[in-house]
This record gives sequence, C-alpha cells and structure tokens, in this order.
Amino acid sequence: MKLSTRGQYGLRALVDIAVHSEEGPVAISVISVRQNVTVRYLEQLLPKLKKAGIIKSIRGAQGGYLLSADPESVSVGDVLRILEGDMNLVDCAGLIGQGEECKGSKYCVTKTVWKRINDSIQETVDSISLRELMDDFNKIQLHKKDDETER
Repeated sequence: MKLSTRGQYGLRALVDIAVHSEEGPVAISVISVRQNVTVRYLEQLLPKLKKAGIIKSIRGAQGGYLLSADPESVSVGDVLRILEGDMNLVDCAGLIGQGEECKGSKYCVTKTVWKRINDSIQETVDSISLRELMDDFNKIQLHKKDDETER
C-alpha cells in the first residue's frame, strides 16, 4: 500500500491548522507556504476535513481554517480514511463477508495473511492521535530553536 499525496499533504495541513489554530484562523495561503503544497490542492483536501467536522472555516479578510474537533479524539486513521478512503492493503472478498464472490475463499490460507496485515495497518493509524502529532511538532520546534541559538 502506498498513500497518495492526498493523505500525506492533508495530514500535514491538518497538523499545521491544529498547531496554529490557537493564534486564530489559518489562511490557506499560509498553510500552502509552510507545507509546500499548492493552494489549489489544499482547496480539494480541506473541504473533506471540514465536511467531516474536524476543521471549520471562517470567511473574510481575517478568515481561514480552525480546528473544530478535539485533537485527542481525532486519529491519523480518521484523517486518512476521510482523504484516502479504505485503508486496507488487500481487497479480499473472503474477508468482507462476500466469500461467494471468491470461489476459493472457504479454503484460502492466504486470507489470514491479508487480514492480519489489514488489521495491523488499522490499529497503527488508529493509535496515533492528532494531539500526539501536535506535541511532536512542538518538541521539534523547541529543538530547532535550541539548535539556532547554539550557532
């Protein structure tokens, strides 16, 4: 499985919004510069996160995006599913209760491999909260400041 840029850039943009929401609405143009993602691409991604209730938008000259969900309750898995869709590595009919579509499902030994891989991916992305990413960002910023003062 390879995540597309939708998931990668969308998650980066969300972390940017979450970290900077305390300062007020975050303009899409500012996110674009900080994350090196075009405004046009962000305009495709952010409405999906807004529709899901994770962020909200404020119109006007001082407008932008704000985090509207509790960062502790938003997982990386939630975000990736919103932006990417299904997170399963393998679409196996035998795993989703549609064994009749797969003639060998009843006797297939590899479906347990696909199930374990899919379950592992789901568990991993669901175990990481937006709050953790925000905390990681803040730690990196502290180290960055320390490195700059040592120069």
